[in-house]
Amino acid sequence: MRAQSERLRIVSENVANSSSTAEEAGGDPYRRKTVSFGSTIDPTTGAAMVELSKIGEDTSGFRSRYDPAHPAADENGYVKLPNVNPLIEMSNMREAARSYETNLSMLENASEMRSLLIDLLK
Repeated sequence: MRAQSERLRIVSENVANSSSTAEEAGGDPYRRKTVSFGSTIDPTTGAAMVELSKIGEDTSGFRSRYDPAHPAADENGYVKLPNVNPLIEMSNMREAARSYETNLSMLENASEMRSLLIDLLK
């Protein structure tokens, strides 16, 4: 659940910066962040766990828009825009939210089963 909530944070950051530009002319705008997952073993229970192993940057090219009046425009009048596609980010957000909800449901079911087992053992 921690990994998915961190993924949601990164996706939210990408969406929030999807239209930001560079601060100075010819500079690079916000670069989309990506997440990678890895697995670890919990030393106390021995269970395999998913964790966020790396936060990287998308190296794809920036979009550009012709706007010679913009303060961040280059000598040809083009402004570099972030390489964030809001449609992709929204689908990533939906996937992370569903994974989080599934994990939460599993925890609730496990808790209910534990309580039923305790009732049976009484």
